[in-house]
Order: sequence, then C-alpha cells, then structure tokens
Amino acid sequence: MIESVLIPVDGSPQSSAAVEYAGSVFPDVDVRLLTVLDPVDGFAGYESSTEGNFETQARDRAREILEAEQRSLEGAGMADTQIELVVEVGQPVETITEIASQADVDQIIIGSHGRTGLQRIIVGSVAEHVMRAVSMPVTIVR
Repeated sequence: MIESVLIPVDGSPQSSAAVEYAGSVFPDVDVRLLTVLDPVDGFAGYESSTEGNFETQARDRAREILEAEQRSLEGAGMADTQIELVVEVGQPVETITEIASQADVDQIIIGSHGRTGLQRIIVGSVAEHVMRAVSMPVTIVR
C-alpha cells in the first residue's frame, strides 16, 4: 500500500505533470515535494545584481516553485494530506535517491523531459538514473 510519495520538481511542465498525476492517482498519501539545486549548473541562471548570493536566490526560487506545486495539490483535493517541501543542494540523482531512502517513501513520481538522441546522451536522464538507483517503484510521467 502506498502511504507516501516523493516528487522531485524543477519548475518544468514535466515535473508539474508528475505532481498532477500524483494528485489524481494518490489523493490520500503524504507527499514530499523536492527541488534539488545542482551547484554545477543550477546557480548559473541567477543574477548577481539582485539581493543575496546565488544559493540564496536559487533557494528562494525553489521555494516559490514548491509552494506553487503545493497549491496545485491542495486545489486538487489534497488539502488534508501532509505535504512537505524540501530544498536540497547536490547532484540531482544522488540527492533524490538519498532523500527517498532516508524519508522511507513508498514510491517516487518523477517527470521526464523525454530527451532523445544526442541530447539524451549529453544531458542524460535524471528520471532513468533514479529509476535504476532505487529499489522502490518509480513512476515516470511525460
């Protein structure tokens, strides 16, 4: 029986689709929404002219993304379930698998960008690597 799920989100339409899927398929489970800030490329899009350092800006933006997805779940009828928001800094695959293991979640629901060909070889697939790295069920949403 599924009692808790982990949903990694990055602000993309694919991660929003994963959140929507979770809300429709698992309306009564506890949810942990996770954004992983990759210091290698995750801080590159933040401007030095704004308040705070790169990590502070990235954490603030991640929190906005997580809160928007939380509102989406609550609007879909999950207002009575526990929804935890987590922001971590690290390599995405390692951090997602570590959080899933530590939190003892029953399933991971993750969006996939659906990259193919050379782009998939260069960029890789976080969803696929997570699926191969954990022993729990993983649902990949496109």
